[in-house]
Amino acid sequence: MNAVGRRKSSVARVKLTPGNGRIIINGRDGSEYLQFNPKMLYSIQSPLLILDLEEKYDTVVIASGGGLNGQAEAIKLGVARALCNLDLANRAALKAEGYLTRNAACVERKKYGLKKARKASQYSKR
Repeated sequence: MNAVGRRKSSVARVKLTPGNGRIIINGRDGSEYLQFNPKMLYSIQSPLLILDLEEKYDTVVIASGGGLNGQAEAIKLGVARALCNLDLANRAALKAEGYLTRNAACVERKKYGLKKARKASQYSKR
């Protein structure tokens, strides 16, 4: 089943296929792509772990844009959406854990006259 996840400027197209739990991101092994970061790997697998399906599906991902953390969060949302498309009974458990909510927070733009988005130069009374 296919689904799309987004986070910041990252987009992840996720495809779940029956298999033995392998994760392939952009043609590379998932742990290698995410630089063996256990937190990101757990984040990606967490929707599958909630439903005890981690050994039943292979996850094939095409991720683009942003950094590794944003891509990992996008993949997590994509996996959760794909599991919902697979079986509507999965939706209640995933929604209760908050896996179907898209995190829309992104970097605030810089405003003119300021050093950063909100940082102004120091106020001088005289």
